Amino acid sequence: MTRVKLFSKVNASRGEVPGFIHDKDKRGRTNVRPLLFDDRGGSQRTDVSDYFRKNWRLRIIDCGLEHARSISILLSPIILLMSSPSAIPQSVIVIGGTIAIDHVKTPEAEGANLLGGSAAYAALAASFFSRPVSLIGIIGHDFPQEHLAMLEGRGVLLDGVERSENESFTWSGEYHANMNERTTHRVGLNVLESWQVKVPSTSADAAVVVLANMSPDNQMEMLGQCGIGNGEAAGSRFVIADTMDLWIEIANDRLHEVLPHLDLFVLNEGEARELAGTSNLIKAGRMLLEKGPQHVVIKLGEFGAILFSSAGDSEVELFRASAWPLEAVADPTGAGDTFLGAMAGYLAAQGAPPYAPAALRQAIVQGSMLASFTCEAFSTRRLEELSSENLAERLELFRAATAW
Repeated sequence: MTRVKLFSKVNASRGEVPGFIHDKDKRGRTNVRPLLFDDRGGSQRTDVSDYFRKNWRLRIIDCGLEHARSISILLSPIILLMSSPSAIPQSVIVIGGTIAIDHVKTPEAEGANLLGGSAAYAALAASFFSRPVSLIGIIGHDFPQEHLAMLEGRGVLLDGVERSENESFTWSGEYHANMNERTTHRVGLNVLESWQVKVPSTSADAAVVVLANMSPDNQMEMLGQCGIGNGEAAGSRFVIADTMDLWIEIANDRLHEVLPHLDLFVLNEGEARELAGTSNLIKAGRMLLEKGPQHVVIKLGEFGAILFSSAGDSEVELFRASAWPLEAVADPTGAGDTFLGAMAGYLAAQGAPPYAPAALRQAIVQGSMLASFTCEAFSTRRLEELSSENLAERLELFRAATAW
């Protein structure tokens, strides 16, 4: 049997993908292929995907490593394929929302033709923990190809990204001396005006479904195409959704139709107060749980987040997490979407739902730490250069700073 190099710890900065084989040919070129199981030691490959849908950890014996006889690999997606190596692997996480071209100005600098959009940030963030990530959205003819290439290089599948002959969704805004305050100069809906969600069959049954910020109509379309709410067993899927003040104002009834289908609802403190109709965030969290979600996360920006969880018999469990303190903020755009995607990716990497309270709490901390990196540069630039070691180091510093 051909001996290959297997990564138990994935180096995201080198483009390594969990659950994939990374080996080199005679010319030294790296090949990335789906991990296949051979039960007879020859070239015949056996499809055991049904087995691994139930057993998320694969034990590989005598795999040719010099210093170990066995390793464990966490299978982020179920990528045991009988088809050709070029086949699209089945995702365990699918993220739908906007994909945008951003133009951002701050008191210190300005950036144009930046990667933006709720789903783009969320998908990139999720890829730090779970790959492949299926991205659902729409772009126009003017969308920069380098952004797509970067996402693909990070394990984001683009078969769910629709290409249009119209112009891409754009956002232009300016941040002021207080970076919590910004002015939107222009929003170009363009391709979003008549967009209807189209979820590929390879992503429709993903275990983790993320409805990033988009209209409640689009969120309901995605739920339907993923088969959510059609009587499937409770706990077999985990649905996460975000929203914004615009939808609370102009599509409140439709938003309320989305809420009962959610396992986790994420929104900022202003949106929570507006949707719940109270200025008290603790009351807001309880009231939002009553609208259907099992868990609610209220984002507090630079001050962290609060998790509210239904504990039965009208009891609510609370978890309060701080954020990483930043001395300087270059561009806060997309930090909330990064937080959302990182939580989803972390949970997907834990295996099939449902998820224990400890996993949800850890997901919030992971999301908060990754979001802090987003604020250190324009758009996704800091995330693009970020390594898993950078994230692990900040997590350790955060643990030391919050221990008491």
